[in-house]
Amino acid sequence: MRALIRYGLTVMGLLLLLNVYSQNRLITIEKSLKELAVTEVGLQGKVELSVSGVSIQEFIRAIAAAHNLNVSIDPGLNATVANNFSNANVTDVFLYLCRQYDLDVEIIGSIVSFKKYIPPAIIPEPVPAKIPQVVYHDKTSFLSLDLKADSLDEVVKAITSQSLRNVILAPDLKGKMVSVFIQNRPFDDAMDKLAYANGLVLRKTEDGFYLLESLPVEAAAGQRNTSRNQRNGRGQGNTKDTSGELGVSFNDGLLTVDASNVPVSEIIAEVSRQAFCNYFLFSEPQGNSTLYIENATYEQFLNYLLNGSDFTYKKQEDVFLIGERKIEGLRTTELVRMENRTIETVIDFIPAELKRDVEIKEFVELNGLILSGSHPLIKEIKEFLREIDQVVPVVMIDVIIVDVSKSNAINAGIKAGIGGENAPEKSSGTISPGVQFDLNSQSVNRLISGFNGFGLVNLGKVAPDFYLSIQAMESNGILRTRSTPQLATLNGHEANLRIGKTEYYLEVNNNVIGSQNPQNIITQTYKATNADLSITIKPIVSGDEHVTMEISVEQSDFTGRISENAPPGTVSRNFQSTIRVKNDDMILLGGLEEKTSNNSGSGLPFLSRVPVIKWFTGSRTKEESKSKLNIFIRPTIIY
Repeated sequence: MRALIRYGLTVMGLLLLLNVYSQNRLITIEKSLKELAVTEVGLQGKVELSVSGVSIQEFIRAIAAAHNLNVSIDPGLNATVANNFSNANVTDVFLYLCRQYDLDVEIIGSIVSFKKYIPPAIIPEPVPAKIPQVVYHDKTSFLSLDLKADSLDEVVKAITSQSLRNVILAPDLKGKMVSVFIQNRPFDDAMDKLAYANGLVLRKTEDGFYLLESLPVEAAAGQRNTSRNQRNGRGQGNTKDTSGELGVSFNDGLLTVDASNVPVSEIIAEVSRQAFCNYFLFSEPQGNSTLYIENATYEQFLNYLLNGSDFTYKKQEDVFLIGERKIEGLRTTELVRMENRTIETVIDFIPAELKRDVEIKEFVELNGLILSGSHPLIKEIKEFLREIDQVVPVVMIDVIIVDVSKSNAINAGIKAGIGGENAPEKSSGTISPGVQFDLNSQSVNRLISGFNGFGLVNLGKVAPDFYLSIQAMESNGILRTRSTPQLATLNGHEANLRIGKTEYYLEVNNNVIGSQNPQNIITQTYKATNADLSITIKPIVSGDEHVTMEISVEQSDFTGRISENAPPGTVSRNFQSTIRVKNDDMILLGGLEEKTSNNSGSGLPFLSRVPVIKWFTGSRTKEESKSKLNIFIRPTIIY
């Protein structure tokens, strides 16, 4: 015992020395960084940075790049940083990283090298071998044994050295652990009980040697049956068959259990006795069990034995409480908090078999789940939640929308008439940028007078209310519209973008109420209609840094109205696509093109179809327009 205490004190002293050394190490690092800050002013800069789920290598590189520092980082560092620094010195941030993530710093010239801190090795003193409690009385030849998982080799040495009687072990018993308690029994009787309690056979040779051997398989089964009969109150003379066979061995703190159709309560009792574990039964488990477990701890044994039954266990201090799962003393309630994702819909993902007999409630304020039920079931749910509590990638989507419209229109012709409201009072119009000229009768007569007198030409005069309209105009237009919205969404969730405009139209309702004295009620309502550019993107991130996107694009626009109060017409273009791109690659989705052509005219019959002449005997309108929509999309994965 004194040796164990001395060993424990030695270990504690070494740990204290390591702690002091760690503190001195940080003081040395701080001193070195401050000395370097005299020449490298970047170490005196301020850090304004908030990160979550970023590798420590990228974090240090970002600080170095922002403050023009030379750093070298060990590739083996794989910690993840989640911190918020505001107005903090670069030196203080580096010291915090060294303390928090066990880093060491080496300064070479102006280069700051970060590497994993490796503490000096602790070489504890060897643990003294456990001395078996063996007492032999020379006068009475009585032997006392107090053994609990002691080495059989050491036990035999102690017995032989004290009693001077030679005890020999079979070769297959090297390293076997034995347990027994015998007080003041004759030597031969004590040795026989030692062998019986640990499944061994004792033989005494003619020359006085004691031989310890393993118990044969058939004999072991018979011994287990005899022991069970004795525990059940049946003597050797009772020939009634037992319910099954049970074999238990306990070596180096691990159990090997071989049971065939044995009552569960009997298995628990025998294994607990062999393993020296205290237990309490709230209610006795019913039924028989068949199992074979090798090299398992006592808790693993209980998990295997009670799995799938209505019974469970709970460890309280050094006592294992065993009973039905619904018993209050065995029910466990825990709060399990999610670290990397929200608890929304998490309950829906838990398999139904795991949720059976467990009450689960969401605790939104703490982003956790309250679990109430038996300890093994809650442990299984916690392991499942730990598996799915992963960092969900955020996808930043850059969208560039380019809409190019080109138009060309030509209006030309001559229009003439007599009287009416269209006759201008005086001649007027424009010559540039296009010809749009209206002539009254006086101007036309002056123009005719200018031609009269040349040769045989005499056109005469026009009527006083005659008028003439000349038109020749061409217009061209190019319109480029560009918008660059940015969208962000979690992996597997949709991101939506909608850009549009709204127009209104008048709806008139005429209702007649009554039959003898009908009343006519007119109601007017302005209703809205929309024309939008709508983009829906659903990104799915794969393990190889590729993004699969489901893209839906719909574009609609207004056309002319058939009347002043009529709703405007609409024209739409849409497409859907599923594509796979690499992280940060840009794709082009184009080809949404609209082309319109209009060639119309009016004039005198037959003459309006003769080339050249048709421009002087009527008016012509020729319009062409083209619109093309291109969409550029680039996804970027952010953790």
